[in-house]
Amino acid sequence: MTPEQGIAYCLQKSGAYIDHPFGPESTIIKVEKKIFAQFFILRGVESVTLNCEKMQGDFYRQLFPGVVVRGYHCPPVQQQYFNTLPLDGLVPDEVTREMIDHSYATVVGKLPKYIQKKLAEIPIGEMK
Repeated sequence: MTPEQGIAYCLQKSGAYIDHPFGPESTIIKVEKKIFAQFFILRGVESVTLNCEKMQGDFYRQLFPGVVVRGYHCPPVQQQYFNTLPLDGLVPDEVTREMIDHSYATVVGKLPKYIQKKLAEIPIGEMK
């Protein structure tokens, strides 16, 4: 999956939008002002960091050891709730999409119920 394909997939999620709070070198995808995907270059490799539940994050790190790693830029206490992976084909596109879906669901699941309901009613591809 290329970064462009990943970003396009993220933007299909209800209420998703692009932001650049850390500068133009990284593309951040948010929903309701909460980050669920961060696209950037890490050591010369296009990469993405995604939110995850602790057990789900462990599952992907065990499935792809040394490839899917704890969120590299997160404080140690938060690293278990984020995964960073390269967008170089080592993780199949289907699995990357699955991880994006999980990240979005994790973030939306922490939002107030009325916002979750609002997001469920927004047609795909429309901004908040």
